[in-house]
Amino acid sequence: MQGKWVRWILILAVAGGGAGVWAYYHGKSKDGDELVSYAKIKRGPIEEISEATGYVAPLNRVAIQPSVSGRIESLNVDEGDAVKAGEVLAEMSSTDRVAILDAARAQGPAVYKKWEDTYLPIPIISPLAGRIILRNVVVGQMVDPTTVIYALSDKLIVYAQVDETDIGRIKKGMAAQITLDAYPNRTVQGKVFDILREGVDNNNVITYNVKIDPVGGAPDYYRSQMTANINFILKKKNDALLVPAVAVKQKNGQSEVLVPGPDGKLVAKTVVIGIQGANNDEILSGLSEGDTVVIRQKRYVPEQAATSPLAGGSHKKSGG
Repeated sequence: MQGKWVRWILILAVAGGGAGVWAYYHGKSKDGDELVSYAKIKRGPIEEISEATGYVAPLNRVAIQPSVSGRIESLNVDEGDAVKAGEVLAEMSSTDRVAILDAARAQGPAVYKKWEDTYLPIPIISPLAGRIILRNVVVGQMVDPTTVIYALSDKLIVYAQVDETDIGRIKKGMAAQITLDAYPNRTVQGKVFDILREGVDNNNVITYNVKIDPVGGAPDYYRSQMTANINFILKKKNDALLVPAVAVKQKNGQSEVLVPGPDGKLVAKTVVIGIQGANNDEILSGLSEGDTVVIRQKRYVPEQAATSPLAGGSHKKSGG
């Protein structure tokens, strides 16, 4: 209702969690297009982040292939199994053994057993410790040296694709928060351990792959090629002086806020901004805890749908 004051209380969340800046909103309409609010400055945690997208993938992916052609006789592990270096993953018969055993089988169990024990199968050995991420064959299948029997990952990490305009701010050892599209409510803490030196050109946009190691190792629900969203923690403070970001305006290269003057008029005050969070900014100087700032925002007015001249409507009947 125009000309009247409507008061309510709104909490603005602090980026990086937990604390809040209380804003006492006065829904005053000025020509129906502006809202004026007042916020008390408080202390709390704040983070400055850089966002990127990426994916889950093995740090090192090894394709396990046979050294000769032949037939798979046994598969000892399956997808998701952890294996040790030197562990026998499968056994296969060479082409010669296949021919001998198939001929011996027709001569009876005793002959078959003799040749089976004499001509031993070839073991397929794991070259390193890790986890099986792909089983690509079944028992009895004929294979050759180009056939991938298993794919083995030493461990899963996250690759973030960082735009070249942001890559200069990413450092080794920097903390990161990882969320997968498949599990949006689960956030995993990670740490940057490598930044690749060669960029990738995607439609004239250059990105660089940044390797992130999940703290404590990748959770069991991580799967290779899952889409990931990454927040790099560029700066962080647990106890900062906070002002709502919407209260800060730029003028002549300086940051300003509006504060109530002694005569009730609004006064512009220059402030020095530190960390810039998602919803709040850090005040380094110019304001103190408990000070009040003024927030002026335009009222949202939905656009009126245009009426088509072809649309039908009522017509006033002419007299006479």
